[in-house]
Amino acid sequence: MTEQTPVTKTNAVKVPTLPDAQNVTEVKHYTDRLFSFKCTRPASLRFRSGEFVMIGLMGDPDPKTNRQKPLLRAYSIASPSWDEELEFYSIKVQDGPLTSKLQHIKSGDEIILRPKPVGTLVHDALLPGKRIWFFATGPGFAPFASLLRDPQTYEDYEEIIITHTCREVGELTYSRNIIASLKDDELLNEVIGDGFWKKIKYYPTTTRETSVKMGRITDLINSGAAYNDLGVAPLNPDNDRAMICGNLAFNLELKDMLEAAGLEEGANSKPAQYVVEKAFLD
Repeated sequence: MTEQTPVTKTNAVKVPTLPDAQNVTEVKHYTDRLFSFKCTRPASLRFRSGEFVMIGLMGDPDPKTNRQKPLLRAYSIASPSWDEELEFYSIKVQDGPLTSKLQHIKSGDEIILRPKPVGTLVHDALLPGKRIWFFATGPGFAPFASLLRDPQTYEDYEEIIITHTCREVGELTYSRNIIASLKDDELLNEVIGDGFWKKIKYYPTTTRETSVKMGRITDLINSGAAYNDLGVAPLNPDNDRAMICGNLAFNLELKDMLEAAGLEEGANSKPAQYVVEKAFLD
């Protein structure tokens, strides 16, 4: 007789219950309006820093058929293209179809993630320049969280200006944390070199709660205050490039301002001096 090999118990593999499911690995709440979360990254997903994907949850059952359909929205990827996990930064809309549900996710939950990245806030959509402006309001900072952790940003530009306008001081926490973490980013320090972060000028402002700097960035630029505070020359098409991500009114106002300064809107198929994100959340 031959000795029988004992049967060992193996750990059961968790079977996804959602289509294109990814597991949530971390959730952080910053205010009653803003939170961030991380999830696993599909092995097939390749993206350029600044792009977005469709993510979501299953919607409520249809009252007649009891069937559920995926409820998806475009979300900018906040993590850089080299990261093993995906990070997202979101607003909470209490009666929003998706975010009213998404804000309650926790580590271990599943979300739907369609691994087909697209977007205009990418370096390929801009012509070479010396200085780049990242203009953000609220959760519009997300794509810039990705681009600020991408070596190409520092290779392509001599100066990086990031403006972030929110209603209250607490809503600036996420962007402040990202900016502060750059100094200790091992990959960037190794690839770009010590002191790369000195290229960054961070300009946070609030519109409701009192802070060090108050006002809408568009007003501060129009008045010249932003240029004086930052110690930089006004926008010009020869040296400046820009990316915009915020609410619709903000995006349109900044588009008009940039074009008045002589900058032209670019795209992946036709690079120019500025680009604007066109995806919105609810």
